[in-house]
Amino acid sequence: MGFARACSVALVGVEGVVVEVQADLEAGVAAFTLVGLPDKSLVESRDRVRAAVVNSGAEWPQKKLTVGLSPASVPKGGSGFDLAVACAVLGAAERIDPVSIADVVMIGELGLDGRVRPVRGVLPSVLAAAEAGYRQVVVPEQTAGEAALVPGVAVLGVRSLRQLIAVLCDEPVPDEREEHEEGRPDTMLAGLMVPGAGIGTGLARGTGASEGHVPDLADVAGQERPRKALEVAAAGGHHLLLSGPPGAGKTMLAERLPAILPTLTRKESLEVTAVHSVAGILPPGEPLVSRPPYCAPHHSATMQSLVGGGNGLPRPGAVSLAHRGILFLDEAPEFSVRALDALRQPLESGHVVVARSAGVVRLPAKFLMVLAANPCPCGRHGVGGAGCECPPSSVRRYQARLSGPLLDRVDLKVVVDPVRREDLLARGDRGESSASVAARVQEARARAAERLAGTGWSTNSEVPGHELRTRLVAAPGALLAAERDMERGMLTARGLDRVLRVAWTVADLRGADRPEASDVAVALELRTGVSRGALARAGAS
Repeated sequence: MGFARACSVALVGVEGVVVEVQADLEAGVAAFTLVGLPDKSLVESRDRVRAAVVNSGAEWPQKKLTVGLSPASVPKGGSGFDLAVACAVLGAAERIDPVSIADVVMIGELGLDGRVRPVRGVLPSVLAAAEAGYRQVVVPEQTAGEAALVPGVAVLGVRSLRQLIAVLCDEPVPDEREEHEEGRPDTMLAGLMVPGAGIGTGLARGTGASEGHVPDLADVAGQERPRKALEVAAAGGHHLLLSGPPGAGKTMLAERLPAILPTLTRKESLEVTAVHSVAGILPPGEPLVSRPPYCAPHHSATMQSLVGGGNGLPRPGAVSLAHRGILFLDEAPEFSVRALDALRQPLESGHVVVARSAGVVRLPAKFLMVLAANPCPCGRHGVGGAGCECPPSSVRRYQARLSGPLLDRVDLKVVVDPVRREDLLARGDRGESSASVAARVQEARARAAERLAGTGWSTNSEVPGHELRTRLVAAPGALLAAERDMERGMLTARGLDRVLRVAWTVADLRGADRPEASDVAVALELRTGVSRGALARAGAS
């Protein structure tokens, strides 16, 4: 009889739970039993592990084998447990020393030939292992850079089970060629535990734009009002609605918003990378996301694809993939009403809670939302001389697809007018570049962060209304116009709070200590979409 244990990690949403993989061999009829609440993909690991062990040159024990996954109450799925199961079995069979694997976390899928294949969620798994006190991790070679982002953890990247057995048994490490590759020698430093490099090393490359033209605000012709709204949205983290006819530049503007957002902090980079790792969309060779993500789902997306879902435990949806970045909904009225209304919870709380029969998952979803909408189904309503033929009832139904409660959570509402001929064909100086706007945004965010230090908030959009009315007070008489709009029913209580937040952002952009009447006027114009001349005066000054 023999017993051995190794460790792996089960992912629940984007959070990991360390699982102890125990293998027990007893005399009796040869059988392989897997217990501990595994799903179908994990039950199939019995055949994968047996074939991988045999094809790696090790002998499969011909005894009664029981593999338990503890804690048994946590749902477990996926192929990432293969490596730990194989090593636990070999430890129980005394092919490897059970002591050498007892405190090692192993994550990876095994091919039938013994090769170790990458799996999703390596970064959050290693983070969970580090928080639980484990300091040695074995992962597939392709994901070693991702795992090494966690400081204080020694990471071993392997290509095959044969290599891992050799390292654990202090034997010569065999050469392994990469798949679909011939004639190239293996250059992996097998057997060397590489300390976690942490963020900021050569492994931590950002996800910058691909080769070719990088979207820049200087490409936008005219559109002074939408450009100002974009700057305010980036500086304060305010949600934005761009409405206007097709071809006015709504999508073009939204695509240039990431370029003026500040780069992610170290903590934010880890959060975003963990979500993208679970979703399996990290680009090869770039284990760390350093720029705010940009997610633009198609209007045919279901509610589950937006907020998260799937069979078993839910997986991250578009709102989580846009965490710490931008969620752009083009043709927003074309999305289903249920999908749009499902956004109301994450817009307020910064996370989404998805309940399924397999469990409840809390996913991060703190994003900047940008909506783009046409004025009517044909897109020409209100455009002079364009000839809209949509009946009034159709226009009302189309615009009502964006519900009042959802729009009440949008701080900035801007009409994007058709580009004027003189702006489009002008051969003079281009518009202000993204770099210039990004510098002002960075300064405004720094002022807000200094003012909000020690509060747990970092941007003006996060500050509760009570704080804006009691501690962070605007200049005397600055709110008279907003109070009149509230009395007329043009603003709700939530709307007044959001006007105050935008006013603080406008004040930060011009370097003021607190909002004045002119800042509130700009905020009201951006909030209601009604031109009052405030933006023009602000631009002139």
